[in-house]
Amino acid sequence: MQSWRRLLLPFSPIYGLIIRVRNFLFDRKLIKSASFPVPIIAVGNLTTGGTGKTPHVEYLIRLLKDNYKLATVSRGYGRKSQGFMLAKGECTTADIGDEPMQYHTKFPAISVAVAEKRAEAIEHLIQHVNRPQVILMDDAFQHRYVTPGMNILLVEYDSIFRQDYLLPAGNLREPRSSSKRADIIIVTKSPNILVPIEKKRILESLNPESHQSVFFSYLRYGEFNKVFGAQSPMLMGASYYMEKRFTILLVTGIANPSGLIEYLRRHTDKLETLIFPDHHEFSSKDISKIQETFDNIANPSKIIVTTEKDAMRLRNPDLEASVQKLPFFFLPIEVFIHQEEEKFNKMITDYVRKN
Repeated sequence: MQSWRRLLLPFSPIYGLIIRVRNFLFDRKLIKSASFPVPIIAVGNLTTGGTGKTPHVEYLIRLLKDNYKLATVSRGYGRKSQGFMLAKGECTTADIGDEPMQYHTKFPAISVAVAEKRAEAIEHLIQHVNRPQVILMDDAFQHRYVTPGMNILLVEYDSIFRQDYLLPAGNLREPRSSSKRADIIIVTKSPNILVPIEKKRILESLNPESHQSVFFSYLRYGEFNKVFGAQSPMLMGASYYMEKRFTILLVTGIANPSGLIEYLRRHTDKLETLIFPDHHEFSSKDISKIQETFDNIANPSKIIVTTEKDAMRLRNPDLEASVQKLPFFFLPIEVFIHQEEEKFNKMITDYVRKN
């Protein structure tokens, strides 16, 4: 724990009390939670970020999009707009936020909605001419004003045995005991090879309820894509640039870039980083700083790499001319389920079909 956060420890029990009272009121139905006549799957976590919600929502989109009309509902964190908005045309992250923008860009056939009040967004969607058959709620484990038909909780592999505290001293949004609300728990960012004894140890630590199913997922990185221009992998993939000793300048503003940093460092010994706050909205001043840092790298063989989520914010029309002057690429990621992918897919599709 950072030293300055230790000073906030006395406030964590107060925050915890407020959250417990809030959950009690929802559990006793003293605060109303809306239900809707459409299958709703909520994806969320107990911490303040970094568990991989976006690629897991994308997994569900890929699983369901060919058979159902889909919609995603998000708060639209970091957007400058207010109220309900449906992604359309040439909207930007300022309109809908970076994660919804990523869904809209990659899956243009689905409906992407944002609203501070998710129930309001769902009301709009089910009254829309293109009414969805399935709704995916992003970052919604704490949003209890809507009752989802299926609740998926993401728990990061590296955090399971790590001591953490409630906000503001720690990163927990609510006590770990709240995980009992989940129907499915996914241990995210687990190693590509997961040995049975480690899986058993984690299951014992999680101690899931009888109604809960636990799965393990891992991330697979794709090939470098241009931030601006045709959205197809470069003719020479990421491995070429790593093996040829290109210096990589990693520029990112996500909650937890450690996994990406580790991945790049495993493949090149020439990595420099420029880290911005989570959901950072890049400015012309930031691009100038990136340009300066890039120019100061002595190796003439060099590129700039960012995440797909950051790329959404870098595609600001006001920045396009400056960004296009730089060799700016993003590295996409995709989620895979360890061993029990067929079982997981069946649980999701069975729920949707029955509801």
